Amino acid sequence: MTPPLPDALPDLLPDAVTDEAAIQSRAAAPQLSPRKPDSKFLLSHPAHFIALGFGSGLSPVAPGTAGTLWAWLAWLVLENWLSPAGMGWLIAASLVVGWWACTVAATHMRVADPGSIVWDEVVAFWLILWLVMPAGFYAQLAAFVLFRFFDAVKPGPVAWADKAFKGTGARGGFGIMFDDLVAAFCTLLVIAIWNFV
Repeated sequence: MTPPLPDALPDLLPDAVTDEAAIQSRAAAPQLSPRKPDSKFLLSHPAHFIALGFGSGLSPVAPGTAGTLWAWLAWLVLENWLSPAGMGWLIAASLVVGWWACTVAATHMRVADPGSIVWDEVVAFWLILWLVMPAGFYAQLAAFVLFRFFDAVKPGPVAWADKAFKGTGARGGFGIMFDDLVAAFCTLLVIAIWNFV
């Protein structure tokens, strides 16, 4: 039998298995309905604030697009203070923190991949901009449109990535991030082919 975990740890890793009694109580617990995020939810936990893209994920229309627009604006501001290497470190840290934040927020919302969680779009679009910059406005706009296409339509490998890690807990949190990283890769591949031709 696994020893019980400290009380704070299940909040950090909501799917942590503590012991046989916990497994049985989860199986017997009634299913709760999904929680719709609002400003109170956004501010109730640091993970919610991050996962919902500092509030951009609360957009009633196309929250993924709103999150990507927020990412673009944030990038334009951040690049004034951070070097390209600094932006790379920020992206790397954002991937790890995003995995945790998406895991916690999705668990608290009781939904495997809520549309209002947009940190995956933020980090993926930062990755694209980091690799294509310096670029003019129209090149950035093309990257934005391509990324939104791959993220929303989910052709081929993006659809596979979206289905590969569905679920709850840390696996689900990774899945939330993973399909957008594949969409970013597809975007970068199209841009590379365009530049090569």
